[in-house]
Amino acid sequence: MAGGISKVEQQIDPGADIPGHHLQVFLKALASSTRQQLLRHFAEGAELTVGEVAEQAGIGRSTTSEHLAVLRRGGLLQSTRDGKLVRYRTDKEGITHLLGELQAYLLSSPEPRDAPPSRHLHP
Repeated sequence: MAGGISKVEQQIDPGADIPGHHLQVFLKALASSTRQQLLRHFAEGAELTVGEVAEQAGIGRSTTSEHLAVLRRGGLLQSTRDGKLVRYRTDKEGITHLLGELQAYLLSSPEPRDAPPSRHLHP
């Protein structure tokens, strides 16, 4: 639509509450099927290097490294330096916290855009 505003864009309230930046980064990390598959390699509390994950997943080290960095920034993995190696593991507490925040966001009900503020009448 050249220069115009789509119906969907007209319906979006730019002032509406949106998830915080950390939730957006979390969701972006989960949005990739490759990253979803890589996360499965950390089941059972495995602690793995980029090379180990790349070998298990059958993808290049640089691609694996990029995906693991996105997962770490998204709060899904933690990393620890061991000499020259970086070991990754799931961040169970971080995941639990972010899922709780996401649930709270999704279940919250915003005030209708054109409705006056709600008033509670007491008998």
